[in-house]
Amino acid sequence: MKKINYQEYNSSMGTLIDLEDENTFKLGHKKEAINMPYNKLIYNYERLLDKSKPYYFYCKKGNKSRKIVSILEIYGYNVTQVLI
Repeated sequence: MKKINYQEYNSSMGTLIDLEDENTFKLGHKKEAINMPYNKLIYNYERLLDKSKPYYFYCKKGNKSRKIVSILEIYGYNVTQVLI
């Protein structure tokens, strides 16, 4: 599983995705991030993500981002966990 620290992330690398729920996202998130709550993404990843693009996932504790990256790697997505 690919991992980087948030300080290493640059928006030119790919899309940064916050996996927290919508309310938590509104309370605070990284400025470059878009919100895709884990519970919605896990069931709709084929519709929401493009296999030809890189994605960088983070969450507050790292559990959700670790899980989603592990799953999406199996399906051939270019994904990286971002450690906050």
